[in-house]
Parts: sequence; C-alpha cells; structure tokens
Amino acid sequence: TSIYRNGDAIVTDLDNAAWGATTSGAWSYYNDDASYECPYGKLYNWFACTDSRGLCPTGWHVPSDAEWTTLTNFLGGLSLAGGPLKSTGTAIDSNGLWTSQNVDATNSSGFSGPPCGYRNGIGIFGAMGVQSYLWCSTQSVAFGGWVRVLFDNNGTVARSSNYKESGYSV
Repeated sequence: TSIYRNGDAIVTDLDNAAWGATTSGAWSYYNDDASYECPYGKLYNWFACTDSRGLCPTGWHVPSDAEWTTLTNFLGGLSLAGGPLKSTGTAIDSNGLWTSQNVDATNSSGFSGPPCGYRNGIGIFGAMGVQSYLWCSTQSVAFGGWVRVLFDNNGTVARSSNYKESGYSV
C-alpha cells in the first residue's frame, strides 16, 4: 500500500539522505524502481509499520515479535521455519524468485515469502533474490525494531534487531 488505513499518503521518493533522516513513515520500491512492485512489493521503514493510522487494511496488522515467535514455533522453531515460509523455486530454474538456490523451501505454510531484499538506514539497497526481511511491530531498543529474516542458503528464520530507518517487507 502507499496509503494508511485512513487514506493519508505514506511518504515515498526519498533520496538516501532523506530516507535515513526521516522519523515518519516512508516506503520505497527496491532500487526506487517500480518494476519491482510485482511480485516483490514495497519496502517500509519501521515508522510506517507502527504508525497509528494503520499500515494494514481493517482487520489486519503488522505482526508483533511475539506473534512471529508463535508462528515460527508452530513451524518447528527458528532452525526449521524458513522452509515452510519461503516461496519455492529459483530464478535460475525459471520457476521462482530466489536467485540461484532456495534451500529447504516448501511453502507448506502458504506464506510464500519472496526474497525482497532491503533498503538500509542510509538508503542503500541489497540482498534482493537472496534474503527476505520482514518487520515486526515490536520495538527492540530505542533505535530499533524486531525483524525476521529468510535466507536462500538454508531453511532457518533469523530474529534480529535492526534500525527503524531500514526498509523491509511487511
């Protein structure tokens, strides 16, 4: 989405300096290229994910750290949950989005997590095709929020605390 639940626009088209300096909600396409919208979606900073106007449609919300923990525990724990959460196939085999490998991917959960990459806190893009970063709505420390990460080379899910200025998927 490019708007909050109440219809207000979420800021976009920020250059690297503005992206890293904002403490308001913002989103971008990977590499600021709209051709990545489908199937990768948008990358949001943590401020957009936790804005009181609501990033998600009515009845939906950005999951908390505790909700992510419940999901990964249900799927076998952090060491196994990545496979059931990842979309299957690879770009090299022309049957998926993961670049060259997609170890343990089954998508048995139906989540279909694609490798969307990220935009870091100073605006630099990376990891498309090899990693998927997903925000939690829970603050970890004053300058960071909890994130879950899926990887191309294994079936784990990492739990990490990253800067609120970073751009990740929801």
